[in-house]
Amino acid sequence: MNIIDESGILAISTRLQRLSEQLRKDGAMIYKSFDIDFEPKYFPVIFTLHHKKMLSVVEIANEIGYTHPSTISLLKELEKQKLIQSKKDKQDERRRLIVLSPKGIELIEKMKPVWELVSKVLGEIGDNKNNLLAAINEAEEKIAEQSFYQRALQQKKEK
Repeated sequence: MNIIDESGILAISTRLQRLSEQLRKDGAMIYKSFDIDFEPKYFPVIFTLHHKKMLSVVEIANEIGYTHPSTISLLKELEKQKLIQSKKDKQDERRRLIVLSPKGIELIEKMKPVWELVSKVLGEIGDNKNNLLAAINEAEEKIAEQSFYQRALQQKKEK
Protein backbone atom coordinates (compact mmCIF):
# COMPACT_ATOMS: atom_id res chain seq x y z
CA MET A 1 0.00 0.00 0.00
CA ASN A 2 1.34 3.46 -0.89
CA ILE A 3 1.13 6.66 1.14
CA ILE A 4 -1.81 7.98 -0.89
CA ASP A 5 -3.83 4.83 -0.21
CA GLU A 6 -2.86 4.97 3.47
CA SER A 7 -3.93 8.61 3.83
CA GLY A 8 -7.62 7.70 3.58
CA ILE A 9 -10.20 10.39 2.90
CA LEU A 10 -7.57 13.15 2.70
CA ALA A 11 -6.49 11.85 -0.72
CA ILE A 12 -9.97 11.16 -2.11
CA SER A 13 -9.53 13.62 -4.98
CA THR A 14 -6.25 11.98 -5.96
CA ARG A 15 -7.76 8.51 -5.77
CA LEU A 16 -10.81 9.51 -7.82
CA GLN A 17 -8.51 11.06 -10.42
CA ARG A 18 -6.43 7.88 -10.48
CA LEU A 19 -9.56 5.76 -10.95
CA SER A 20 -10.83 8.12 -13.65
CA GLU A 21 -7.54 7.99 -15.54
CA GLN A 22 -7.52 4.19 -15.41
CA LEU A 23 -11.09 3.99 -16.70
CA ARG A 24 -10.33 6.47 -19.50
CA LYS A 25 -7.16 4.61 -20.51
CA ASP A 26 -8.97 1.26 -20.55
CA GLY A 27 -11.95 2.85 -22.29
CA ALA A 28 -9.70 4.07 -25.09
CA MET A 29 -8.27 0.56 -25.45
CA ILE A 30 -11.78 -0.91 -25.58
CA TYR A 31 -12.78 1.48 -28.39
CA LYS A 32 -9.53 0.64 -30.19
CA SER A 33 -10.26 -3.11 -29.88
CA PHE A 34 -13.48 -2.41 -31.83
CA ASP A 35 -11.49 -0.43 -34.44
CA ILE A 36 -13.07 2.82 -33.27
CA ASP A 37 -10.83 5.87 -33.09
CA PHE A 38 -12.41 7.72 -30.18
CA GLU A 39 -11.14 9.43 -27.05
CA PRO A 40 -13.26 8.83 -23.94
CA LYS A 41 -13.00 12.52 -23.00
CA TYR A 42 -15.41 13.21 -25.89
CA PHE A 43 -18.05 10.85 -24.53
CA PRO A 44 -20.11 13.34 -22.46
CA VAL A 45 -20.63 15.70 -25.40
CA ILE A 46 -21.26 13.00 -28.00
CA PHE A 47 -23.62 11.06 -25.74
CA THR A 48 -25.52 14.22 -24.78
CA LEU A 49 -25.96 15.31 -28.39
CA HIS A 50 -27.04 11.78 -29.29
CA HIS A 51 -29.94 12.16 -26.85
CA LYS A 52 -30.68 15.89 -27.03
CA LYS A 53 -30.00 16.43 -30.78
CA MET A 54 -29.36 20.23 -30.73
CA LEU A 55 -28.06 22.32 -27.85
CA SER A 56 -26.29 25.59 -27.25
CA VAL A 57 -22.80 25.65 -25.77
CA VAL A 58 -24.20 26.72 -22.38
CA GLU A 59 -26.82 23.96 -22.47
CA ILE A 60 -24.14 21.34 -23.22
CA ALA A 61 -21.96 22.67 -20.37
CA ASN A 62 -24.94 22.38 -18.01
CA GLU A 63 -25.83 18.88 -19.21
CA ILE A 64 -22.31 17.49 -18.77
CA GLY A 65 -21.46 19.52 -15.67
CA TYR A 66 -18.30 21.10 -17.10
CA THR A 67 -17.26 24.72 -17.05
CA HIS A 68 -18.02 26.85 -20.10
CA PRO A 69 -14.31 27.11 -21.10
CA SER A 70 -13.78 23.33 -20.75
CA THR A 71 -16.86 22.69 -22.85
CA ILE A 72 -15.73 25.11 -25.55
CA SER A 73 -12.33 23.39 -25.65
CA LEU A 74 -13.97 19.97 -26.14
CA LEU A 75 -16.33 21.35 -28.78
CA LYS A 76 -13.42 22.83 -30.75
CA GLU A 77 -11.69 19.44 -30.76
CA LEU A 78 -14.87 17.66 -31.84
CA GLU A 79 -15.49 20.20 -34.59
CA LYS A 80 -11.92 19.74 -35.81
CA GLN A 81 -12.59 15.99 -35.96
CA LYS A 82 -15.78 16.76 -37.90
CA LEU A 83 -17.94 14.91 -35.33
CA ILE A 84 -20.10 17.95 -34.59
CA GLN A 85 -21.32 21.00 -36.47
CA SER A 86 -22.35 24.39 -35.18
CA LYS A 87 -24.58 27.08 -36.52
CA LYS A 88 -25.76 30.45 -35.29
CA ASP A 89 -29.12 30.60 -33.55
CA LYS A 90 -31.59 32.53 -35.71
CA GLN A 91 -33.20 34.14 -32.64
CA ASP A 92 -29.90 35.08 -30.97
CA GLU A 93 -26.88 35.57 -33.25
CA ARG A 94 -24.47 35.31 -30.27
CA ARG A 95 -25.62 31.78 -29.48
CA ARG A 96 -24.17 28.78 -31.30
CA LEU A 97 -26.24 25.64 -31.65
CA ILE A 98 -24.36 22.35 -31.74
CA VAL A 99 -25.46 19.16 -33.52
CA LEU A 100 -23.81 15.89 -34.42
CA SER A 101 -22.42 15.80 -37.94
CA PRO A 102 -23.21 12.91 -40.28
CA LYS A 103 -19.76 11.51 -39.32
CA GLY A 104 -20.71 11.84 -35.63
CA ILE A 105 -24.02 10.05 -36.16
CA GLU A 106 -22.24 7.26 -38.04
CA LEU A 107 -19.70 6.96 -35.22
CA ILE A 108 -22.47 6.59 -32.64
CA GLU A 109 -23.94 3.66 -34.54
CA LYS A 110 -20.56 1.93 -34.35
CA MET A 111 -20.24 2.78 -30.64
CA LYS A 112 -23.65 1.58 -29.43
CA PRO A 113 -22.53 -2.07 -28.98
CA VAL A 114 -19.41 -0.82 -27.21
CA TRP A 115 -21.53 1.30 -24.85
CA GLU A 116 -23.60 -1.78 -23.99
CA LEU A 117 -20.45 -3.76 -23.21
CA VAL A 118 -18.86 -0.90 -21.24
CA SER A 119 -22.06 -0.37 -19.26
CA LYS A 120 -22.17 -4.07 -18.34
CA VAL A 121 -18.50 -4.19 -17.30
CA LEU A 122 -18.68 -0.94 -15.33
CA GLY A 123 -21.80 -2.29 -13.65
CA GLU A 124 -19.74 -5.27 -12.48
CA ILE A 125 -16.92 -3.01 -11.25
CA GLY A 126 -19.28 -0.67 -9.41
CA ASP A 127 -21.45 -3.43 -7.97
CA ASN A 128 -19.61 -3.91 -4.73
CA LYS A 129 -20.70 -3.81 -1.11
CA ASN A 130 -20.57 0.00 -1.08
CA ASN A 131 -22.03 0.49 -4.59
CA LEU A 132 -19.70 2.99 -6.22
CA LEU A 133 -22.33 4.78 -8.31
CA ALA A 134 -24.69 5.22 -5.36
CA ALA A 135 -21.82 6.60 -3.27
CA ILE A 136 -20.86 9.05 -6.02
CA ASN A 137 -24.49 10.18 -6.35
CA GLU A 138 -24.74 10.74 -2.60
CA ALA A 139 -21.47 12.72 -2.51
CA GLU A 140 -22.55 14.87 -5.48
CA GLU A 141 -25.90 15.60 -3.79
CA LYS A 142 -24.13 16.70 -0.60
CA ILE A 143 -21.78 18.95 -2.57
CA ALA A 144 -24.74 20.45 -4.46
CA GLU A 145 -26.34 21.33 -1.10
CA GLN A 146 -23.11 22.85 0.24
CA SER A 147 -19.75 22.78 -1.51
CA PHE A 148 -16.56 21.28 -0.10
CA TYR A 149 -15.16 24.83 0.17
CA GLN A 150 -18.26 26.19 1.94
CA ARG A 151 -18.19 23.32 4.44
CA ALA A 152 -14.49 23.92 5.16
CA LEU A 153 -15.08 27.65 5.73
CA GLN A 154 -18.01 26.90 8.01
CA GLN A 155 -15.96 24.50 10.13
CA LYS A 156 -13.06 26.95 10.22
CA LYS A 157 -15.41 29.64 11.66
CA GLU A 158 -16.81 27.19 14.21
CA LYS A 159 -13.36 26.49 15.69
